[in-house]
Amino acid sequence: MKRTINILVSIIMVAGLVSCNNGGNKRGNKGQGGLATNAAEKVYVAPGEHDEFYAFVSGGFSGQLSVYGLPSGRLFKVIPVFSQDPEKAYGYNEESKPMLETSYGFVPWGDSHHPDISQTNGELDGRWVFINENNTPRIARIDLTTFETAEILEVPNSAGNHSSSFVTENTEYVVAGTRFSVPIPQRDMPIKDYKGNFKGALSFISVDPESGSMAIKFQLLMPGFDYDLSHPGRDKSHGWFFFTTYNTEEANTLLEVNASQNDKDFIAAVNWKKIEEYVNNGGGTKVPANYAHNVYNDETHSATSTMLKEVLTVNPLDVPGAVYFLPTPKSPHGCDVDPTGEYIVGNGKLSADLTVHSFTKMLDAIEKKKFDGEAYGIPILKFEDVLAGVVKQPGLGPLHTEFDGKGNAYTTFFISSEVVKWKLGTWEVVDRQPVFYSVGHGMIPGGNSRKPFGKYFVALNKITKDRYLPTGPEVTQSAQLFDITGDKMELLLDFPTIGEPHYAAGIPAEIVAKNSKQIFKLSENKHPYATLTDGDARVERKGNEVHIYMTMIRSHFNPDNIEGVKVGDKVFFHVTNHEQDYDVPHGISMIGANTSELLIMPGQTETFIWYPKQPGVWPFYCPDFCSALHQEMQGYVRVSPAGSNTELKFSLGED
Repeated sequence: MKRTINILVSIIMVAGLVSCNNGGNKRGNKGQGGLATNAAEKVYVAPGEHDEFYAFVSGGFSGQLSVYGLPSGRLFKVIPVFSQDPEKAYGYNEESKPMLETSYGFVPWGDSHHPDISQTNGELDGRWVFINENNTPRIARIDLTTFETAEILEVPNSAGNHSSSFVTENTEYVVAGTRFSVPIPQRDMPIKDYKGNFKGALSFISVDPESGSMAIKFQLLMPGFDYDLSHPGRDKSHGWFFFTTYNTEEANTLLEVNASQNDKDFIAAVNWKKIEEYVNNGGGTKVPANYAHNVYNDETHSATSTMLKEVLTVNPLDVPGAVYFLPTPKSPHGCDVDPTGEYIVGNGKLSADLTVHSFTKMLDAIEKKKFDGEAYGIPILKFEDVLAGVVKQPGLGPLHTEFDGKGNAYTTFFISSEVVKWKLGTWEVVDRQPVFYSVGHGMIPGGNSRKPFGKYFVALNKITKDRYLPTGPEVTQSAQLFDITGDKMELLLDFPTIGEPHYAAGIPAEIVAKNSKQIFKLSENKHPYATLTDGDARVERKGNEVHIYMTMIRSHFNPDNIEGVKVGDKVFFHVTNHEQDYDVPHGISMIGANTSELLIMPGQTETFIWYPKQPGVWPFYCPDFCSALHQEMQGYVRVSPAGSNTELKFSLGED
């Protein structure tokens, strides 16, 4: 125990020294700055021109997904996913509130980690981005025609939904692997009884090939390890999924020591096609569960939340030949598969070397039953029989590996703060570049697919220290862009990021931009409270509820003067944007409303609720600058005392 603690302390000290040394040594070196090279030219996107790639960068504890252009590093949009967003009224307006419903009630915050883009035949198709939520286990699907969250599925029997949300090469499945094993079903039991009693659920979520609609096909109930990250097989290994594990010791306290005792942990190799066949033939056990399925409808411009009550579970021992363990040093984090599907990289955080497994050797070992024991009945393959090769002492603290499709791999090293390029097959290191500082994930556009676009590598860094202007005790986290087209990587740019970037997914802009939706057709608006013509604008009372059916267009509201509202009323603003022109949203904000403004796209309807608390004449206005007469886009609501006889009336533009 004492020896292990000393090793960990030494690693931490080295991390600090390396980070500081990188900053001190490199800041004065020529070749790192744009003025010393042509780096500025390579990232410059002239006014009116477009970036070559979209980069979808997770927001971590912001709960959102950010959209950047590459190579410019310009921020284009923050897509609200798991957290409320007052800019777009997401989670505030009545239409989107159901998106944040869970089995725990309304949860207005999330921890978003790993985006992945839908694929067809192993290549990015640009239809959807999927991203996981770690804290309250969920998977979201973002529609890339609208760049809006279309669906969120809660994941039961899970805790710390971390090894997500990676997709198979025809988007058959998105996975959601639990980081923390828990009692299944959840129940009151002593934490000290963890070992042998907790389970780790690996959820396989099917995706409808046309609509994208998600559903939990099955949950594989694995031993009670921690399941960290995952990657689907590619090409020859399509049909398999690989999950890194740590804490195979099944410790339940002081994990930084007690979960680092074993020389090797595992990569779990799961033959999902075999399990799928088993399930399709009636296998598995349905168990009670309680989880939310939230879906946004573009026709009604509204979301619905449905609580589901059961899930299908599978015991791996009931499907012989479906699950195997590949021993991997030591506390592996990232799990990455190269575009050919042959090489499976286990990034052991505490290992001096980088371990690469062979899919072909794995199949041979399975066929010849070259086992080295079992864990809870699951065969453990012999390490030497599945080993493809070892990258010797490439750096300290390997986390994640990406591929350029040209036979090269790029691994991030958290402790030594660098990106290391090495050759598949020969395992030789061919280049290394420092980052600033403590890099986590890296991303090559399409690096998770059969066809990477090996032009850029993006390092997603946890610490920036002296890279930006100081902003108090916390400094922004950052991304750094490398040109990887040559033999040596060239640092081109760093740019600040939203929240904490865990992972990113990149795709050529031409695949996505051509399908972008510009307006919602007013004629197709099926919102139950839509006001499709000015003649339909009105105000109605139903007891203590007042419903305002309002239209907006440059540059007025209709109605714009409303009287007869009383203290104690519940006032619904149902507002429809009549614009049918690209990029002309309108907003509406009401003084004293305990919500955000609405930002309503052309052809859309949205609703917010206002509770008038005191008599008076209270203004509302458009907070989104829309025209030269934007300031004139306003109106008033007269509020009378409760019990008054003030007549309900409104104006439609007349004197």
